Amino acid sequence: MSISTASQTSSNVSTQTQTQRLTAAVSAMILGAFLVYFAGFSHIDAVHNAAHDTRHSSAFPCH
Repeated sequence: MSISTASQTSSNVSTQTQTQRLTAAVSAMILGAFLVYFAGFSHIDAVHNAAHDTRHSSAFPCH
């Protein structure tokens, strides 16, 4: 294996790792936003009240 081949392989692995991290971060943000807005604006009382009680139990002001 030549030096250029090893360098190219290392570069490809680094790019794939960064892409995977970015994909995971964006997916987590989308999922988190969906869960917050789903629970916060839900017309299902059980879902809204569960989120409300959870916020109060962790001493997070919600209103």
